[in-house]
Amino acid sequence: MASFLEKAFGFKSGVNSVRTEVLAGITTFLTMAYILAVNPNIFSALEGMPRGSVFTATALAALIGTLVMAFLAKKPFALAPGMGLNAFFVFTVCLTMGKTWQFALTAVFLEGIIFIILTLTKVRSWILNAIPLTLKHAIGAGIGLFIAFIGLQNAGIIANNDATLVALGEITKGTALLAVIGIAITGALVILKVKGGILLGILATTVLGLFIKDPATGEAITKFSGLVSTPDSVSPIFCKFEWGQILTWDMLAVVFTFLFIDMFDTMGTVIGVSQKAGMVDEKGNVDGIDKMFMADSIATVCGACLGTSTTTTYVESASGVGAGGRTGLTAFTTAALFALALLFSPLFLAIPGAATAPALVIVGVMMMGPIVKIDWDDFSESIPAFITVLLMPVAYSISDGILIGVISYVLLNACAGKFKKISPTMWVLAALFICKYIFI
Repeated sequence: MASFLEKAFGFKSGVNSVRTEVLAGITTFLTMAYILAVNPNIFSALEGMPRGSVFTATALAALIGTLVMAFLAKKPFALAPGMGLNAFFVFTVCLTMGKTWQFALTAVFLEGIIFIILTLTKVRSWILNAIPLTLKHAIGAGIGLFIAFIGLQNAGIIANNDATLVALGEITKGTALLAVIGIAITGALVILKVKGGILLGILATTVLGLFIKDPATGEAITKFSGLVSTPDSVSPIFCKFEWGQILTWDMLAVVFTFLFIDMFDTMGTVIGVSQKAGMVDEKGNVDGIDKMFMADSIATVCGACLGTSTTTTYVESASGVGAGGRTGLTAFTTAALFALALLFSPLFLAIPGAATAPALVIVGVMMMGPIVKIDWDDFSESIPAFITVLLMPVAYSISDGILIGVISYVLLNACAGKFKKISPTMWVLAALFICKYIFI
C-alpha cells in the first residue's frame, strides 16, 4: 500500500500521514465547492447554456483537472473553472463584445493548447520570471475587487445609476437584503475560521431565501426541486466550438487575454501556496512546477470540451495545505468529493445568485492579500500596481487592468530613466499591448 501511494501520489511513509492527507483534501473541497453553485449562476446569463449542464461540466472539469494534478504533479493542489476567468468569459467576451458562447469556448480550447506548448517549451517559466513581482501582486488584488463587484452587482446591492454610473441598491428587501444577510453570515464563519465557511454561508443564505420573497414576483427567492438526482447531460454544450472565426483579430485578442489571465493566476497560486507549505528551495523556486503547469493546461483543454471556462489551480488549495496536505493524495481526495457532488446537482442548482454573492465578496477579500506586499513608497512600483488594481473593477475588465498595468509599468519607468528595471520581455509585452489597443 505504501509503495502504491508513493508511486501514485508522491506519498512518503514516516513523513506523510494518510489521515492528514485525506482530511486536507476534504478541507480543500469544502473551501472551493462554492464554484459548483457560482459557476452555473454566472453562465445562466447566456442563452443556450443550461444551468444543469454547466453544473455537470464544472464538476467534471474540477474532477479531471484535480486528478491530473494528483497523479502527474503529485501535489496537493485542486483545480476547477476559475473565478474571474468565468466572469471574463460571460460578461466581457459574450455580453460586452457580443460574441457567442461557442466563440468563447473555442478561445478557451485554443488557450489550453497554447498553454501545453508553452509548458513543454519552458516559455511559461521564462515569462513568469520576466514580469515584475509588484504587478503579479496587483493582478491578484485587482481580480479580487472585480469578483466582489460582480457579486454585489448580481445581488442588487450595487445598482445602475444614470447620473453616477453606479449607486447603492435597495438593500432592505428582496435579493439585495438576502445577500447582505449572507455576507454577514459568511463573513462571521470565515472570521471564526470554520472549515468550509464559504460553502456553509452559501447554504445558510439559501435556506433563508425560502423565507424572503422577491418583490418582482412575490415568490420565495429560493426554490428547491430535490436533493439527489442523476447529473444533467453536458451534450448541449459539449465540444460546441466555433471554428469559423479562429483567424480573426477578435479571436486572437480573446485567446491572448484568457492566456494571460490564466497564466498569472496559476503562477501566483502555485508559488504562493507552495511558499506557505514550505515546498520551495532557498531561491524560492517550486519543485515540479512544469508538471503543475501541464496539469493546469490539460485541465483547461478538457474543461473547454466539456463546455465551461478556463480550469485553473485554486488558491483555496491553501486551506488543504494549511491542514497538512503535502502530496497528490490530498488532491485525489478532493477530486473524489467532486465526483460525489455530481449526484447532488438539484441542491447546488437551487442556490440563488443572492446566496453566491457573499462567496464572491469573501473570495475577493482573500485575493486582496498580496496587495500588502507592494512597496507603496516606491512610486515606480506602486503607480502601475494601483492602475492595475483600479482599472479591473471600474473598467469592468480584467484584461484591460492587466494590459494597461504592464504598459504603465514600462512607460513610467522608462520616462523616469529606470531602464534597468525593465526586462526585454516587458518591452515586448508592452509593445504588443499597445498594438492591441491601436489595431484591435
